Parts: sequence; C-alpha cells; structure tokens
Amino acid sequence: MGQIAVIGPADPSAEEYETARTVGFLIAEKNETLVCGGLSGVMEAACKGAKEKGGMTIGIVPDTGNGNRYLDVVIRTGQGYARNVIVAQSSDAVIAIGGGYGTLSEIAIALKTGHPVFGIKTWEIEGVVKCATPGEAVLMAVRAARLSPGYRSPRAGP
Repeated sequence: MGQIAVIGPADPSAEEYETARTVGFLIAEKNETLVCGGLSGVMEAACKGAKEKGGMTIGIVPDTGNGNRYLDVVIRTGQGYARNVIVAQSSDAVIAIGGGYGTLSEIAIALKTGHPVFGIKTWEIEGVVKCATPGEAVLMAVRAARLSPGYRSPRAGP
C-alpha cells in the first residue's frame, strides 16, 4: 500500500474541511494509507473520511498526545513543527488543501526531496500540481504513489 499525506490548516474553512473529508474517503477507496499531522482541521477531516470508508490512518503528531479520534496509528514525535519533515518523508505523494506556513513548509520539504505534491486551493508555487477536485487530486496522487520506489502493493509482503 502506498502512503499518501494530506496536509492543510488546523483551522480550515467549511469548504476545506469537506474537501479534506472527501479526499480521505477517496484515498481509502483506493486502498492506500493516509498519513497526516494527526491533529484537527484538515488532518482530522481527512482521517474521518478515510475511516468512513474503512481506511487506514496514521497521524504523526507534534507532541506526546493522542491526536484526533480517527487515527489508527499515532506516532508521537515531541518535535513540534519539525514533525512536518516526518509527514512529508513518510509519504509517496502529498495532497495539500488550503494552508498556511505549516502547510507551505511541508510542501517545500516534499518538493525538495522529490515527493510529488498535488494541491487543491493551496499555495501556487512551482512543482505543485494544481487540481480542481478531490477526485482529481487523489487519482493523480495514487498514480504518482504507485510509481514511487517505496511503494509496496498489499500483496508484496514485508
């Protein structure tokens, strides 16, 4: 299974929240694993959507807490914003939804390290593939993830 990160603000608009929920649902529908920063907002919405479809969610939290209630796996880093590096590096592809400077840092790390980034109403910078809908973003991210050297099909084993 591939690991697709969903990144965005902890205080999203209603539209961003619903977009993230749909993205999470679609990631689970494609049998991919959702990775996020594990807290509220876009992160929680994406996890909620994934769980609605029975998907797997991983939260890489900045502290030693438990993250949002939709997480299957919680990785407690105690690293604050430095955990953004772990989120970006733990993915085969990244979907950015809206976002502020934290999201920008994750985008920059992903791009710098060769991870593809697909954006929905997020930062318009070179390297971010602009997507009009959650479906388009997930389709492109899944395709990119499956080409990633780290990608492992569910049947490939350990």
